[in-house]
Amino acid sequence: MKINVEVDCTPEEARRAIGLPDLTPIHDRYMTMMMEAIEKQGNPEAALDAMMRSWGPMGEAGLSFWRGMFESATGTGGKGSKSSS
Repeated sequence: MKINVEVDCTPEEARRAIGLPDLTPIHDRYMTMMMEAIEKQGNPEAALDAMMRSWGPMGEAGLSFWRGMFESATGTGGKGSKSSS
């Protein structure tokens, strides 16, 4: 015997139905803090670069790898990049 049940609801309604907490205020506060941190930097590109550098699994080598991939995908070819190659 096989029974299928379809429930038509929004993600918010599903979250409430199974009793998960509402993390929207936490998410909003986190996003506000991130935006403030980026705005405090004089240069948004430098802030993004520093943030990505801290997330990179291999530090500068990992960042250089991803930078090269993005440059090849966008066709910039490293124009204006600070790579030491």
